[in-house]
Amino acid sequence: MSYYFVIVGTQDNPLFEYEFGTSKAGGDGQARFPEQARHMNQFIVHSSLDIVEEVQWGTGQMYLKCIDRFFNNYVSCFLTGGNVKFMLLHQPPSSASTINPRSSTSTIAANPTSPQTEEAVRAFMLEVYESWVKTIMSPFYQVNMEVRSPVFRQRVAAAGRKYL
Repeated sequence: MSYYFVIVGTQDNPLFEYEFGTSKAGGDGQARFPEQARHMNQFIVHSSLDIVEEVQWGTGQMYLKCIDRFFNNYVSCFLTGGNVKFMLLHQPPSSASTINPRSSTSTIAANPTSPQTEEAVRAFMLEVYESWVKTIMSPFYQVNMEVRSPVFRQRVAAAGRKYL
């Protein structure tokens, strides 16, 4: 499964972007978005912001689960207390329909809306949120400033390898 993770600020500006692939079930951690569709990731996530703003007032939860679907792309969202949005675009592999039924229960790539996948995404978001809080506590960070910290990028990558 391929993932595109973005943190969107309060003014709908991207603060952090990271693209990666699954490390589970023998994955190499490389994103496998088709080249002709790779540039669409930002647009898909940005179009989901309207849905996030509708859903966020209807629930008291920070993790909004899978909120949008665009063809074979699914968008999950996590809201912080400061209205910063963690958006994860995940695309199952095109060969997901050919996976052995016995192995599909052990991999999260088989069904992006399964409870196992939702739990893995939630755990990923919570770990990134913990790193996010530590990053924005820096006296040098200003609200809606792009995050360029290599340590933060490494922590997001580690969380992706661990859960997704």
